[in-house]
Amino acid sequence: MRKLYLIAMEQAQARDNYLSWDEYFMGIATLSAQRSKDPSTQVGACIVDQENKIVGVGYNGFPKGCSDVDLPWNREGSDPLMTKYPYVVHAEANAIINKNTASLKNCRIYVDLFPCNECAKLIIQSDICEVIYQQDKYPQLPATIASKTLLNMTGVQLRQFAPKKKILITG
Repeated sequence: MRKLYLIAMEQAQARDNYLSWDEYFMGIATLSAQRSKDPSTQVGACIVDQENKIVGVGYNGFPKGCSDVDLPWNREGSDPLMTKYPYVVHAEANAIINKNTASLKNCRIYVDLFPCNECAKLIIQSDICEVIYQQDKYPQLPATIASKTLLNMTGVQLRQFAPKKKILITG
């Protein structure tokens, strides 16, 4: 019986086409973004500790208790109060608020879209040490420039996600 077990062990090999940690956590962030009701921009975030354990997840949307139909989803308008911007909580902020640990010190945050300056402040204050982002769609905006300034000034590492494979979720 032992010989049969050893033969089976010799033949078994681990898969080599599994997801990397970066692909896995960015996949979680991207999947979380699908919870967003924002018709134009869906963003997700996933915070991970040094042991590769997920400690926070979030997506962009209105604050708890605020109606998704009573507040505007407009991107533009002559009245800023008729746009989504004063009301939406960003994915990074929601992930930080929804954390399931006492501290985010030395954690990484995976996010679909490069964080704005307000989220950068929260990331810095939370002691998150690295931001892994998928897209930097608005590098020319003052909020993005300020975000990069703050994150660089405080030593938060920035890394654009470079997937090695396409991740498919089927249903």
